[in-house]
Amino acid sequence: MQYALLIAGDHEPTPEELAMGCGGWSEEMAARGVVRGGAGLRPPAESTTVRVRDGQVLLTDGPFADTKEQIGGLVLIECADLDEAVEIAARHPAAGYGMIEIRPLFQP
Repeated sequence: MQYALLIAGDHEPTPEELAMGCGGWSEEMAARGVVRGGAGLRPPAESTTVRVRDGQVLLTDGPFADTKEQIGGLVLIECADLDEAVEIAARHPAAGYGMIEIRPLFQP
């Protein structure tokens, strides 16, 4: 089963959190063979939201949702089931200072 791990937080990472990176998580998950892709995202202030209404393209600077918690990265994983996805997400350092939402992907 494939899942997206949406990594979010309510603050910009501290220099210490940035220096820690994923604390060996990426290497461990690569060794397990579960990571299929992913990346960190640039700050929400650099985002653009696109909507099409009545044939008009509407652009808004900034994220689609004006909330404190913003998605800062995503990881695509493939594992046996939701239980394993939870175990993988819980091991990510960001789970200790932010949150990780697990979303199953539609299968082809």
